[in-house]
Amino acid sequence: MKPDDVTEHCLGLPGAAEDFPFGDQPAVYRVGGKIFALLAEHADPPSVSLKLPPDEVVALRAEFPDTVRPGYHLNKRHWVTVLLDGGLDTGMVRELLDQSYDVVVATLPRRLRPTPRD
Repeated sequence: MKPDDVTEHCLGLPGAAEDFPFGDQPAVYRVGGKIFALLAEHADPPSVSLKLPPDEVVALRAEFPDTVRPGYHLNKRHWVTVLLDGGLDTGMVRELLDQSYDVVVATLPRRLRPTPRD
């Protein structure tokens, strides 16, 4: 998956917004003001950091040790950094983006939750 595809997918999720609180990089994707993805587009290779359930973090890191790493400068229990180097197919990266979004939406107060996706 290419960084532009990550951006397009994230911004296609209900209530998602992009900002750059740390300068030019990383692009930060939020829902209800909370971060669900950070895209390091200019890293070599590009990567996206995602918030996932702790058991999923452990399983992914064990299954894909060369592609799924501990969250870079993030809580290692809840965050992973996925290298966008082709180690995971596009469908799986999209599923992980959706899962990260869903994890964050579930923590939002009801009044801040966007309309559910189809």
